[in-house]
Amino acid sequence: MRIKSGVTTRAHKKKFFKLAKGNYSAKSTRWRMVKQQVEASLNEAYTGRKDKKGDFRALWIERINAACRQNDTTYSRFISGLKKAGITLNRKMLSELAVRDGASFKKIVSLASGAA
Repeated sequence: MRIKSGVTTRAHKKKFFKLAKGNYSAKSTRWRMVKQQVEASLNEAYTGRKDKKGDFRALWIERINAACRQNDTTYSRFISGLKKAGITLNRKMLSELAVRDGASFKKIVSLASGAA
């Protein structure tokens, strides 16, 4: 007796159609187009997750630079001073300090400029 693959195929396709829900026109109803669209979308999503990390780093650097300039220094001098002073705070934490706690950030800037 031969085994038919109807159940497996339907389950596989169902998964794809669920992911394609909300797509425009035939991209949510026709199997070939659904397959192509979902594959492309998942690929873009993967790339987007990687890009997000760089986007956030750029945002943190912008915030740190803006706060540094308010304290009469530049981003590059500030980072250089931090390295010479041996302060190992990452950019995410530095940007949080710059946004939420200006007094602490000012102290760190003075430490960094003292070491430079």
